[in-house]
Amino acid sequence: MRRDPYRHYRRAMRRGFRSRHGAYPILIPPPYEPVAAMMFAATARVLYRHRSAFMPFAVTGAAFIIAAIIHRHHPGLWVIVAMVTLAAGLVLGVPHRLLWAMPARAFTAGIITRMWEACGITRPAERAYVTAVVVTGGGWLSAAIAAGPSVKPLPAIAGIATVILGVPWWAHRRRRAKVRIERTVQTWPDIAENMGLPGSRIVSATGNTWGFTARVILRKGTTAVQAINQVPAIESGLGIRPGSVRALPDPARADAVILRVIETDPHAQPINWPGQPATSVKRPVELGLFEDGRPVRVVILRRNVLIGGTTGSGKSGILNIILAYLAACADVTIWGVDLKGGMELQPWAGCMQKLATTPREATALFRDAVTEVDRRAAIMTAKGERTWQPTPGNPALVTVVDEYAEMPGEAQDDADSLARRGRAVAANLLAATQRPTQQAMGGNAVRSQMDVRICLRVRERRDVDLILGQGAFAAGWHAQALTQPGAFLISAPEFTIPERARGYLITDDQVTGHAARHARHTPGAAAGPSGSTLTAGPSPRRADGQGTGFGDAEGPVGALWAALCGAPAEGLPVWVLMAACRKSRSWVYGRLAELAADGRAVQVRHGQWRAADPPGGDGS
Repeated sequence: MRRDPYRHYRRAMRRGFRSRHGAYPILIPPPYEPVAAMMFAATARVLYRHRSAFMPFAVTGAAFIIAAIIHRHHPGLWVIVAMVTLAAGLVLGVPHRLLWAMPARAFTAGIITRMWEACGITRPAERAYVTAVVVTGGGWLSAAIAAGPSVKPLPAIAGIATVILGVPWWAHRRRRAKVRIERTVQTWPDIAENMGLPGSRIVSATGNTWGFTARVILRKGTTAVQAINQVPAIESGLGIRPGSVRALPDPARADAVILRVIETDPHAQPINWPGQPATSVKRPVELGLFEDGRPVRVVILRRNVLIGGTTGSGKSGILNIILAYLAACADVTIWGVDLKGGMELQPWAGCMQKLATTPREATALFRDAVTEVDRRAAIMTAKGERTWQPTPGNPALVTVVDEYAEMPGEAQDDADSLARRGRAVAANLLAATQRPTQQAMGGNAVRSQMDVRICLRVRERRDVDLILGQGAFAAGWHAQALTQPGAFLISAPEFTIPERARGYLITDDQVTGHAARHARHTPGAAAGPSGSTLTAGPSPRRADGQGTGFGDAEGPVGALWAALCGAPAEGLPVWVLMAACRKSRSWVYGRLAELAADGRAVQVRHGQWRAADPPGGDGS
C-alpha cells in the first residue's frame, strides 16, 4: 500500500495549530505538484467561508447569465420583466398604513405583512432596502434582456449598483451575526471535547438583537445539569466574555440543553416602568423583561408571593411594581405591614385599607386577617361555593409584609394560618425579606406555602435554596451571579426554567403620582371592618325640599347618589362608588359626568367625588 508522503507534514501542522508555540510550517510545493489545482481549492474554501459577503456579486453574476440567455432566445420578454418589476415595486414600496386604512386593501396588507415576517424582515429600513434591490435589479435585467448585458453602459451600471447596494448588506448586523452563528455551529464538534461536552452537537440556532440561542443535543448519558456546570468552560471554548452564556434545561428532552449567548447585555441599562393601567387582580402583573425581551407576567391571585434578596438588590423596586398593580385593581383590598416605621409602604398608605407600623399593630392586623378568612369561609359555606370570586363589592385581600423576619411570633403564627387557608377565599400573603431562613420565617411552614418566589441577588449559594427551594442551585438557579439592581430569577408554576430577568425601574415620583391617582382611603383615617361595603339608604333630598332626580331613582343610580351625598368633604374615591352601586368603572364615570354637567356632583381632586353643595348651603 502506497503511503501518503505528506502525512508527517499535516501532523506537524495540526500540532502547531493546537499548541500555538511556533509558526505554521511553510508549504513549498515541488514542481510536479498541481499548483493551479491547489490554488483553486484554497480559493474555493475562502469563497465558501465568506459566501455571505460575496452574495451581492453572486446575484449580479446570476443576473448577467440570465440576461444573456433570455436575450439570445427571447428578447421580447423584457416587457414582461419590466411590468413585473413595476408591480413588485409598487406592492413592496407602498407604506402599510395606507393599505390598512381601507378595508378593501386589508387583505393585501395582511398577505404582505405575513410575507415580510416569513422572510425575517420586520423593520421599515429593511423593507425599503429590499424594495430598492428588487426595482434596481429588475430594471437592469429588463434593459439587459432587450439590448444585451454587454452593451455599454450596462456593465458599469451593474458594477456601481452592486457596490452601492452591497454596502448595507455587508454592514448589516443581522447578516454578520448569522455568519458568526454558522461558524460556531461548524466548529462546535471540534471544541466540544475541550469544553467537557464530547459528542454534543448543535441542531438549531437562531440569532436576535442581543446574541443567539442554540439547542444542543448532548451525548447519551450526559444530563442538562452537567452541561450547566460547564458554562465557564463553554465561555472559554467560544472565546467570549465571562458571564455571557446561559444554559437552560430543555423541557422537551433530558439529553438536550438550550444555550443562550448574550453578546449585548439587554439589562445593562435600567428598564423604565411603562405604567400600570386600571385592571383586575385576575390578570397577571408585569414585573419586567427577560433577556430575550419577553415580559415577565405572573398571576398573584390565590398565590402567596415571597421576595428575597440581599440589601441593595432591588426588593423595594419589585415590591413597588406589585403594589402599583394592586392599587390599580378595583377588585382587591390591600393591607400592609411595615415595621420600619412605615418608611417603605407609607407612599401607598392611601391605597391601603390598613397599615401596621408597630409589632402590636402587626399582630392585630393578622388577627383581623384570620378573622376575615373565617368570615369568607362561612359565607362560601352558606352559599355552597368553593371559590371566592373577586369583585369590586367583594374584593380579594392581599397582605403585604416588608421585612417579614421582624414580625413578632404571634403575628407569624396568624400569617402561617393565612398562607395555608387563604387560597380558596382569595386572601393571600406577599412577604419580602433578605434571607428567609427557618428561624426568620418563624419556624413554621409559611415558606413552603409560597407559590411564587422571586429571588434577587444573594451573597451565598445556600441562600438560593432558601428562597427558591431545596436543590434550586444545583438545578441552575444561580442568583448569586446576578449583578444588576433589580435583576431576579422567578420560580412559579408558569416559570420552571431559570431565566434571568430585570424588573422595571419605578421612580419615587411615579410611586407618588400613581398612589395619589388610585388612592382609596384618606391616610390616617380609621378604616372600616374588613369586607364591609357601602349600602344605599333612603333617597336624600336637597335643602330646598325638591327631589334630586337621581336620588328618587332606584337601583344602582340611587345607590350612587346616596354614596355621593354621604361623602365627606374630601370626597369618595371611584372604587368606593363602584362598590356602592356594584357597577363598572366606565359606568360610574358616565353617571358622574352627567351629574357634573347638571351641577349636582363635583370632583374634589383626581378620583375623589362628592355631591355638590345645595343652593344656600354652607358648604359643610
